[in-house]
Amino acid sequence: MTSIEAVQRRTLRVVVASQVLGGAGLAAGVAVGALLAKDMLGSDGFAGLPMALFTLGSAFAAYLIGRFTQQRGRRIGLGLGFAGGGIGAIGVVVAAVIGNVPLLFASFVVYGAGTASNLQARYAGADLASPEQRGRAISVALVSTTLGAVAGPNLIDPLGKLAVHIGIPALAGPFLLAAVAYLGAGAVLIALLRPDPYLLAQELAPHRDAVGTESTGSPWRSRTVIAGAAAMVLTQIMMVAVMTMTPVHMLAHDHSLAQVGVVIGVHIGAMYLPSLVTGTLVDRIGRTAMALGGGVTLLAAGILAALAPPESLALLILALALLGLGWNFGLIAGTALIVDGTAVADRARVQGAVDVLIALAGAGAGAASGVVASAAGFGTLAVVGGLVAMLIVPVLMWSRGGFTQAS
Repeated sequence: MTSIEAVQRRTLRVVVASQVLGGAGLAAGVAVGALLAKDMLGSDGFAGLPMALFTLGSAFAAYLIGRFTQQRGRRIGLGLGFAGGGIGAIGVVVAAVIGNVPLLFASFVVYGAGTASNLQARYAGADLASPEQRGRAISVALVSTTLGAVAGPNLIDPLGKLAVHIGIPALAGPFLLAAVAYLGAGAVLIALLRPDPYLLAQELAPHRDAVGTESTGSPWRSRTVIAGAAAMVLTQIMMVAVMTMTPVHMLAHDHSLAQVGVVIGVHIGAMYLPSLVTGTLVDRIGRTAMALGGGVTLLAAGILAALAPPESLALLILALALLGLGWNFGLIAGTALIVDGTAVADRARVQGAVDVLIALAGAGAGAASGVVASAAGFGTLAVVGGLVAMLIVPVLMWSRGGFTQAS
């Protein structure tokens, strides 16, 4: 047991290093993707398209990463995913320089592989964790994303100036950072994630699966898996929709690009920084309670975003911080539910499939956000998103037997 604990500690150190880099790659592009599309296409209605495209790419990549992990382990699956994200970021820069919209859209799809890898790395932290420590292990992987994720948006202004200095459009500057960060994260995992935690967990499965894992035959018949997937999908819809349109909303009301960077930086910090506390709470007070807390927090974020005066930077920061916090609750609680509800032999495949659903939900939310905000306003988008997040309540009641349902 001591040797397994040592491997787990090493695994978490490697995951932390990769996630610091991966967070920078994720946040740098997310913060300006909508603005770059608006600039190149000349319409707010298409501002949500980049988020839709790279979350669609994330869905496809999540499926491939899950399959690769099932057969070859976390090291290869996650490493190749981050490399794909770096190549996509380079493509975005090239497309912006030459003004090629089809290349821009294709590159956003490939860039999504980095997002998928960044999220699936959380599972690597839980592969060797005991059931009572899974929430905390997942949280370590997520909290380490904070440094890069918060730094990325706040480098928008200097990266933009650097980009202009070397002949690249300012809004493409953050994707230079994304390329370096994602390629670096992939290199760290491929070189250092040894022994592979998922492959080792498979070897240990006969001794560990009997404790803390729900067995129902097919993993998709598990109420625990369904509840975990629903928690993550619903929180993703709300978070992506509001986050995507916030920069457009702010610029339309005369906020500066630097202020956009601050708001998105705080939001992404709130997505990841509370993770250590959240993980402990998930282990101590339960997955269901924290998932419910996520839904309530997201509803509060939507109401505040809708009611806040557009010129109020402080209230926008608070609303986006609540948006990130609610997503954090839902993701960690949902991830722990997925791990609880699957046997090791099925786990990577199920995790990949669930992350496909999360990415597709984000893609739909990103695509719809620009249309809804243009037609009905940013406030309506925020409130509707909060109500969608609260759909987790009946799902969790059903999963705990609150509704009568045939097995």
